[in-house]
Amino acid sequence: MAAVIEVDALTKEFSRPDVRPGRFAGTRSLFTRARKVTRAVDGISFRIDAGELIGFLGPNGAGKSTTIKMLTGILVPTSGTVTVAGQVPWRDRRQNARTIGAVFGQRTQLWYDLPLRDSFGIIRDLYGMDAATYRTRLGEFTELLGLDEFIDTPVRSLSLGQRMRGDLVAAMLYAPPILYLDEPTVGLDVVAKGKIREFVAEINTRRGTTVVLTTHDMDDVERLCRRVIIIDHGVLLYEGDLESLKARYVTTRDIVVHATEFDLTSVASPFAEVLTAGPAKATLRFAPATTSTPKVVHDLTSRYPITDLSVLEPDLEDVIRQLYTERRTG
Repeated sequence: MAAVIEVDALTKEFSRPDVRPGRFAGTRSLFTRARKVTRAVDGISFRIDAGELIGFLGPNGAGKSTTIKMLTGILVPTSGTVTVAGQVPWRDRRQNARTIGAVFGQRTQLWYDLPLRDSFGIIRDLYGMDAATYRTRLGEFTELLGLDEFIDTPVRSLSLGQRMRGDLVAAMLYAPPILYLDEPTVGLDVVAKGKIREFVAEINTRRGTTVVLTTHDMDDVERLCRRVIIIDHGVLLYEGDLESLKARYVTTRDIVVHATEFDLTSVASPFAEVLTAGPAKATLRFAPATTSTPKVVHDLTSRYPITDLSVLEPDLEDVIRQLYTERRTG
């Protein structure tokens, strides 16, 4: 599949006056040319194919938002190249604006004093949408995101979750092939998060929209993303699918067993370590690199009258934390 976003050796540096402590520090800074340079993005390279839904991850200060701003054309890189749908974002700004949609967390593109419907009407006019297409898309998005109850409410009176749903519609009304989502579920309740996840999954699978998602919510990643790109301090740490990431960094897995007519206090297995054991429930840990899950399951179920059993999948947040720790201590 052809790449729709190509990034090569992308670097962004910010410089500011180097203010030294002491009396009259502010005055001295007016007469010195000394600058302090911070490298927010440090020579990263990756490609994203058309129709992918990518998780773009990293801790606070990793360079995620800076990278997204270069992809959208808001910032110009210090060095390196970016092409989005064959265009250089900061050079071909007008055409790039028609190619992308963007939702930046707590920042809205809606008109504060206007009803939500009127904001959508302005976006329709800005992008020259015909009336029939506009009605069809707005109707579809209204149903998918449940906008009926508040579409005629001024934006200033909407809850955060309602406004975020409105921002998603505003970003997708003119059907851009690429959508950037920067922390779209931050601060939202469970219902609002669910609506937004459903919407993102729908436009990706049905419309083939390429989605780049930055988030700290690992549930967003596990439920939506097929592949992830992880950066830290501006450096690319990992690019690949989630299962490969887990396989690389998960060294143990837990298995929980239950029994109703047997005391599991003395449960044991040559293939697993017992973490906790009580009359009705026990948790064991094994290394999937040396022992397969079916082997542990067969051993336990063949020797004990187990009524229920579950294998706990690795926590993605723990996996990524381990990746960060390995990089910083290594």
